[in-house]
Amino acid sequence: MSFNPSHPSISRLKAAALVAGTVIFLATAQPIFAEEQLVIATTGGTWEKQMREYFFDPFTAQTGIEIVTVSSATSDTVARIKAMQAGGDVQWDLYQAGEIQAASEQHQSLNEDMTEFCKPYAENTDLLPGACKPSGVLSAYGTTLLAYNDNVFAETKPKTWRDFFDVDRFPGPRAMPNFNDPWRVLAAALLADGVVPDKLFPLDLDRAFAKLTTLRPHVGLWWKSGDQSTQGFRNGEYVIGEIWQTRAAALKAEGQPIEWSQEQAFLVGDRWALIKGTRNRENALKFLRYFLANTDAQAKRCEEATCTPVTYSAAAKMSAEARSALPTSPDVLKTLIVPDADWINAHSSEMLERWNMWLQQ
Repeated sequence: MSFNPSHPSISRLKAAALVAGTVIFLATAQPIFAEEQLVIATTGGTWEKQMREYFFDPFTAQTGIEIVTVSSATSDTVARIKAMQAGGDVQWDLYQAGEIQAASEQHQSLNEDMTEFCKPYAENTDLLPGACKPSGVLSAYGTTLLAYNDNVFAETKPKTWRDFFDVDRFPGPRAMPNFNDPWRVLAAALLADGVVPDKLFPLDLDRAFAKLTTLRPHVGLWWKSGDQSTQGFRNGEYVIGEIWQTRAAALKAEGQPIEWSQEQAFLVGDRWALIKGTRNRENALKFLRYFLANTDAQAKRCEEATCTPVTYSAAAKMSAEARSALPTSPDVLKTLIVPDADWINAHSSEMLERWNMWLQQ
């Protein structure tokens, strides 16, 4: 990765001539920082734009540590980290792992145990419970939900996964995620097939794949990243989709005719993961401390993205309208599906193997 020499926070020293036996150095008026960097893997798009505005660039301005972002689809990230570690050349420092994946043994094998980092935050009552855990630092809570084109469905609105699978009442191409944790697609299929939420786990995989097969001809986009899901909506690749709420909110903010339903949405979170063997470990830890301390930035980012920030004080700084739509607000929470992380991690290999086979059929 290369530095940006024009960035205002990177120091420059200019050597002057030796005059009367005294060395005189002329420096710029900017703060003097060492040329350091931090490499963060992202899925790009709106998420990266928001993080750069509210966290990355302000962090660089304060510390002089240049944040370099690299693009990696959610489905590829773990495989690329494994390859870098196997080759002894870890080029990334931080990435965001899903809350469920962060609880897995595989995650523990690839990323640092954050127990020592979290100790100073143990008595911090402003942080959400479990915000700092050995598996990583919570970034925010959001949902994976049913979103639709409000122009296409101007009268009757789809609300549930049963509606999502009803191509007669709600015709048009669908979008569904296709990366290395297919549980949410399988869960949506089971809910559409009549399974009640409190009986959803353990997932009946045979029943889920049978239901998915009926919808498969109507799926116009199998998205692998949040940015791909937003671009697909803009391009008309789908009119109703299973996407992240943060991405749906970003589309709405730019004026797209998108609406969504929180009914039976899946509550999910993301955690900052510090990769084992990273080159810029101390810079990564500095960024995580900065992230947790920056409640103003947390509030602004989640106001835009409709997410629950990691601190109570950040949530309090958001508008009343934004707070009422948060996935952890009482009225919203009672409609959500809270996934069984232990079961998902215990059966992740089986689900992924069957998923890949089903896609190839």
